[in-house]
Amino acid sequence: MLIQSDFRTPHLTTKLPDVGTTIFTVMSMLAAEHGAINLGQGFPDFDCDPRLIEGVTKAMTQGLNQYPPMPGIAVLREAIAAKIAALYQHTYDPATEITVTAGATQAILTAMLAVVHPGDEVIVLDPCYDSYVPNIQLAGGIPVRVPLTPGSFRPDFDLIATAINSKTRAIVINSPHNPSGTVWTRDEMRKLEEIVSNTDILIISDEVYEHTVFDGAPHLSVASFPNLAARSFVISSFGKTYHVTGWKTGYVAAPADLMAEFRKVHQFNVFTVNTPAQHGIAAYMADPAPYLDLPGFYQKKRDLFRQGLAKTKLKLLPCEGTYFQCVDFSEVSDLSEQDFCRWLTTELGVAAIPLSAFYGSGFDQKVIRFCFAKKDATLLAALERLTSL
Repeated sequence: MLIQSDFRTPHLTTKLPDVGTTIFTVMSMLAAEHGAINLGQGFPDFDCDPRLIEGVTKAMTQGLNQYPPMPGIAVLREAIAAKIAALYQHTYDPATEITVTAGATQAILTAMLAVVHPGDEVIVLDPCYDSYVPNIQLAGGIPVRVPLTPGSFRPDFDLIATAINSKTRAIVINSPHNPSGTVWTRDEMRKLEEIVSNTDILIISDEVYEHTVFDGAPHLSVASFPNLAARSFVISSFGKTYHVTGWKTGYVAAPADLMAEFRKVHQFNVFTVNTPAQHGIAAYMADPAPYLDLPGFYQKKRDLFRQGLAKTKLKLLPCEGTYFQCVDFSEVSDLSEQDFCRWLTTELGVAAIPLSAFYGSGFDQKVIRFCFAKKDATLLAALERLTSL
């Protein structure tokens, strides 16, 4: 007869031995515990446009609540294709080259699972968004970390070229870049184009902040460069663009052959995406103003936040895009980045994220990241607490 003590969980070898609770969760929990203003995790504290809510509500009340087509409803895919064509002068077939995804993170994982085979190498540029490397590992690939230039966070193409070999399957790029706010230039896109020409290397281009580029500069999508578009998955996020990060809705655009492989995986790890949200977003996209006006909207917040930070001993790093501001705190403290963020949260009541969390090596430069996708009142309250620095 079996008794309770005979039961045990079978031994399990983890697929992600280096993954624990993310720093975003840790800092958000610490902020909540101490009543701190959370400028760590990257999400707005303000509401989206009521018209967007109305569109989703209308879809639900009209009975649009069952499974949509696997790649997404046709009207939304058509709207996405039209937007890309208008902004980046590249035509994608909405029937075969656009897929709606459960956020950009799912799109990135699905692309990895679709094209990366065990033993393939995938280049990521450090510091990088924390899902990239686990995604590569889950696909059986080998992440190859190539550092961006410290301080400027610009790509070093000599280092990238050195990292390429016969096993290189893909390169992940991210512009505008999280966490640094760096935006790639046309010359840098051309250099990437040159490096991968005459190879079978694919590009996974994380462009979730495509509509958050400042000072009149354009966002240069890989879709704008035919030789890159032909080998790229282009990924974006309605959550970031329309202030609805909790909806977890995004999309990927890619040539038909790549998209066919993408959809093979998509249909089994998600199958499809929230129906009312798709209809609401499709209706909302009929007006391009919300995303065309987004650079100006966030630039005002960036400038307000930077003006306040300039009154402290924190050294401002450039912020060309995204809604993140990095600062060097070396004149304020000798603590490590992680310890300084904990001190900032518990003692001053403002939460930030250590940049070392975005590096595989935990590289500590005395740099932290703030999120300014917040109400002006939130930013001003945080700045008041930071004035003692």
